[in-house]
Amino acid sequence: MNEPLWRPSAERVAASQLTQFMRLAAERSGRAFPDFAALWRWSVEDVEGFWDAVWDFCGVVAETKGGRVLADGDKMPGARFFPEARLNFAENLLRTRGAGDAILFRGEDKVRRRLSWDELHAEVSRLQQALDAAGVKPGDRVAGFVANMPEAVIAMLASASLGAIWSSCSPDFGVQGVVDRFGQIEPRILFFVEGYFYNGKVIDCLPRLPEILKQIPSIERAVVIPYTRELPALSGIEKAVFWSEFLGPHPARAIAFAPQPFNHPLYIMYSSGTTGVPKCIVHGAGGTLIQHLKEHRLHSDIKPGDRAFYFTTCGWMMWNWLVSGLGSGATLLLYDGSPFHPSGMALFDYAEEEGMTFF
Repeated sequence: MNEPLWRPSAERVAASQLTQFMRLAAERSGRAFPDFAALWRWSVEDVEGFWDAVWDFCGVVAETKGGRVLADGDKMPGARFFPEARLNFAENLLRTRGAGDAILFRGEDKVRRRLSWDELHAEVSRLQQALDAAGVKPGDRVAGFVANMPEAVIAMLASASLGAIWSSCSPDFGVQGVVDRFGQIEPRILFFVEGYFYNGKVIDCLPRLPEILKQIPSIERAVVIPYTRELPALSGIEKAVFWSEFLGPHPARAIAFAPQPFNHPLYIMYSSGTTGVPKCIVHGAGGTLIQHLKEHRLHSDIKPGDRAFYFTTCGWMMWNWLVSGLGSGATLLLYDGSPFHPSGMALFDYAEEEGMTFF
């Protein structure tokens, strides 16, 4: 095959965010950008100019940007981007308000939910207060053994709003897989989904929780998220409390976002574990934010009103990539379970019925 299957129209190219960014780059640099190759060349020759333009084009929300874009740029490792900046990752993802859809969710053919931007704000506010009341501080680790559902996004945003570090895995992990990962980071709070659906079947996760708590003594509270059943029995599971109880005393209010240094830790992810225990990989808040904004807006042309989907679990870095779409004003379409249940058309039906624009 010698020809691409598809090319965007001239009108679509002209209206794209990448074309808009190239105009900004030309104004700032005094260079001409006739094509993508020219833009790429500038991005590697003038690293500071490029990332300064990305920050401004994407409208990064920050307490301060600072005067320097790059310090010790000739060192690897050792280079530091925006060393004077202070921002909060969650604040950037929650900049949109209103009654429009922020998150749509499908758990196979069993569960359908939707949250507006205002509802998402309210739930993050309530959970932030609950975490704060539990003593969670900047730098503390909060872990999630969670399905790809709204509560996972809410828990991450609430943690990040306080400056805590989020780490997650999917509920198909066994006890040892969880301990191999979370045991290294010593989380104070664990969010735990009680079960999940796969290929039409219910998988019960609760029997794993007591052993996980036994092997990771740093966990002070296990917040259980009902999903496959309303209120499963928690009797005998020390430290366990339902999501509704944990949030219960806290009414929604304005979220107090805690600004942190640009490179403050945001996520801990892991190597695959093929050469021993999985190795921890720490991602900074500012770097994650600006890289994801760049990829979403310039590479993927995701805009406010888009409805973005990626088939992933919370054990894969593409979940972290997807949720940053909130920062570009996109609606997240979440799906948990088998993509082939009840038929091979499940995801395409989802796309058609909800107006998915990014698959």
